[in-house]
Amino acid sequence: MANRVPASPRVTSSANRPSGGTIKAVLGPTNTGKTHLAIERLCAHSSGAIGFPLRLLAREVYDRVCAIKGPAQVALITGEERIEPKGARWLLCTAEAMPARPDLAFVALDEAQLSADPERGHIFTDRLLHARGREETMLLGSATLEPMVKVLVPEAEIVTRPRFSTLSHVGAKKLSRIPPRSAIVAFSAEQVYVMAEMLRRFRGGAAVVMGALSPQTRNAQVAMYQSGEVDYLVATDAVGMGLNLDVEHVAFAGLSKYDGHRHRRLTTAEMAQIAGRAGRHHKDGTFGTLAGTGGRDPEFTDEEVYAIEEHRFPPLTRLFWREAEPRFDTLATLIADLESPPPRPELATPPEAIDLAVLRRLAEEPDVAATVRGARSVERFWHVCSLPDFRQQGAETHARFVAR
Repeated sequence: MANRVPASPRVTSSANRPSGGTIKAVLGPTNTGKTHLAIERLCAHSSGAIGFPLRLLAREVYDRVCAIKGPAQVALITGEERIEPKGARWLLCTAEAMPARPDLAFVALDEAQLSADPERGHIFTDRLLHARGREETMLLGSATLEPMVKVLVPEAEIVTRPRFSTLSHVGAKKLSRIPPRSAIVAFSAEQVYVMAEMLRRFRGGAAVVMGALSPQTRNAQVAMYQSGEVDYLVATDAVGMGLNLDVEHVAFAGLSKYDGHRHRRLTTAEMAQIAGRAGRHHKDGTFGTLAGTGGRDPEFTDEEVYAIEEHRFPPLTRLFWREAEPRFDTLATLIADLESPPPRPELATPPEAIDLAVLRRLAEEPDVAATVRGARSVERFWHVCSLPDFRQQGAETHARFVAR
């Protein structure tokens, strides 16, 4: 392996980047109209795509664009749902499912600061560096991304947008005193269902939104809340990734979560992303915690409250990167390319993602490895290893599922 020719990294200089029209980075906190602006620009072009961090958000925007352009012209492409009319010109996708289409006039990436996420960051970084519209490209995200955009995409025009409404901390409230049109955010499926059941008992009902639900169920639950059929929404922290719901107050059932590696307290930026769902357009919002949920009730520190209310967060200094175009000559070559070091100091090697962990485990099994011969077979095997672990059961269990 020491003598192999290294893969050509996809990041070298601005001269090697895809050519195209204008690139604009629209940065700011939640509720600044960034996504709405991207939808307007998408619909103003003859074709285009937007990559989102969440299946539910892609679905929400798909419905909005269908209402404007007609369902025969619009595609929804996620790891879970594919609605692709022949000749569809406007595509709403998850970031992972964005097609490489140099013919699209407009391309946007939503929540681009997720390039710093240990699990999915390398995918967002690749899109930030290489997903380009023929006429216009938009990178939407938090203001914390600004230094990285200046360094990695120096040709981008940076536009900062202020929040439309005020976000205020109101302390802890018991579940029985949470006001109507509130979202209660929990960090495990078990906690979500416990909270929803308690609300059903003494407040009449609650909609439940989690990534583990089927698309049809999730969509129905969101519609039930938006129509006013129920006044409460109980959701996992995924609700923070841009869902545009009519929420006036966000109550945190906890301030820590298991991130796949360890149980940790949320960062202030993560807290703000979730709390920022409260207050839409020019309507002010509030956030706080739940009281009376146990012996160790969570509470925000004064520093966290200040950071969230004033939108003050440390800027990002590195983004995660992984070779996006590995060679498929052999399994060993594929693994070596995926483990190759980043080509720039602003980019970091991510912790081992589950797709690479699964690939490594299966490549070490002689019976499996013996069946993977030739570039096409290796590429197909990699695509199978890249199947999302929707069950969240870890690399070992997911590898057995992939092997079957």
